[in-house]
Amino acid sequence: MAELTVEDGDLVLRLSWWERLVTGAAPVRAPLTAVEGVTVQREPWRAFRGFKERGLLIPDRRCLGVWRHPGGRDFLALRRPRAGEAVVQVDLRRPSPFARIAVQSSHAPQTAAELRRP
Repeated sequence: MAELTVEDGDLVLRLSWWERLVTGAAPVRAPLTAVEGVTVQREPWRAFRGFKERGLLIPDRRCLGVWRHPGGRDFLALRRPRAGEAVVQVDLRRPSPFARIAVQSSHAPQTAAELRRP
């Protein structure tokens, strides 16, 4: 599953081999200075906006890929929630390649805290 990490002052989105295959995306990097806001949500579908540009959508099961909307493009890696999971939603400003990155994670609060650290 997709994973958000912080490396050398950048937000890094790492994808598994099958996620890269489905989305056609390489690992995504954005400077931490581009992070506008970080939230943790229990309901994964609240991060969803726009229409699919590329990726996979299985209604109420999985949403993986790039979604386009009037405010830009989002990268979503969401699935039906499992116990203990939440979504880390990161809103970004330019020069980031996406307006929002939302990733489901079993350690969402820790990831969000790491991204909020100055």
